[in-house]
Amino acid sequence: MINRQSYMKTLIEFRDKKVIKIVTGIRRCGKSSLLLLFIDHLKQSGVPSENIIHMNFESIRHKDITDYIALYNVVADKIAGSGKTYIILDEVQMVKDWQKAIDSFLVDFDVDIYITGSNAYLLSSEFSTMLSGRYVEIKMLPLSFKEFLTFNTFDPTTTTEEKFQKYLQFGGMPAVSEYGFNQLRINDMLEGIYSTVIIKDVLERNKITDQALLKKIVYFLADNIGSMVSSNSIGNFLAGQGDIDEGKGRRNPASKTVDNYIGMLQNSFIFYGIKRYDIKGKQHLKTLGKYYIVDMGIRNMLLGYRDVNRGYVLENIVYFELLRRGYRLSIGKVGEKEVDFIAEKPEHKMYVQVTESMSGEETRERELAPLREIPDHYEKMVLSMDRNFIHSYDGIQVRNIIDFLLED
Repeated sequence: MINRQSYMKTLIEFRDKKVIKIVTGIRRCGKSSLLLLFIDHLKQSGVPSENIIHMNFESIRHKDITDYIALYNVVADKIAGSGKTYIILDEVQMVKDWQKAIDSFLVDFDVDIYITGSNAYLLSSEFSTMLSGRYVEIKMLPLSFKEFLTFNTFDPTTTTEEKFQKYLQFGGMPAVSEYGFNQLRINDMLEGIYSTVIIKDVLERNKITDQALLKKIVYFLADNIGSMVSSNSIGNFLAGQGDIDEGKGRRNPASKTVDNYIGMLQNSFIFYGIKRYDIKGKQHLKTLGKYYIVDMGIRNMLLGYRDVNRGYVLENIVYFELLRRGYRLSIGKVGEKEVDFIAEKPEHKMYVQVTESMSGEETRERELAPLREIPDHYEKMVLSMDRNFIHSYDGIQVRNIIDFLLED
């Protein structure tokens, strides 16, 4: 297993702190492997094996642990006689009312608790209320481009640009590295991940009966990453496609239904949404927004690989890179113009535009215009695939996307 250093660093920093560590993210993005590596770290730092309890609830070994009482009893029997016990639970959302057992562990024993989950329902309002202030969420994503280079093996003659093209094509799920860039095998693997997410984290959890509508929404969102959409506009589009549900005739699904389905997809970490912010008016806007897909490999598996709309594809890549770096993101509205990302964290703020190229004068002015209109002095940047000797316009940085993704 290859170390995901940034996530491991976070776990180590929170080790023995009086908060529950909850690692969330789409299935197969590396959560379980991360915790196995953390277990190795614990052992290497001197923690005895009997002080580590590790249970993965996707294993049939734990099929009888179906509710919080059974979970409590099994774990209580394993608590070490002396010293702190480290409790590590994979996919714990499969245990009914698991949070009640967690609360009791904190009360009854000297423990440090680590949890993974593949659905945002793990952090339900009930759980948040019960353990208010006593947990930290570590949001795990598929591989960054920098990690992708570490996980995969390339011919020595392969250029960085060619490696980036493979990243755009195959995505960042860690399992890609097992198939030597074999498109057919990778597609089979990604389809298996996608199907598991849809079945276990969307259909079964939410008792969805209109699977055809869900599929239509998935394909629409995947095909329109980075485009401004609303639940109503999606509903209107789907209605125009004919029979959404076989045998039920033409209908425009209510925007509320579409919105609910999108929420379910976001809760399973397939799609991530972003809202608009009026920079001059200093307020968030309720209408319209954008959605990005968590992995380009999954998108290409669904839609087929198409070397078109690269600007939106690059925007998708930059969105998740900014999330990895800890930024809170909004779309910037400046009058009638738009800034792709307002990226904020406590110690830093910047405005980011993403485009495939700045080489044409018209395109260059279109990308620079909204940044020029922002009436503050925070960092402003345009990312593109260009490599140019000009690195700024009127104080606005112009940078190559690949260089940006590879920086420390």
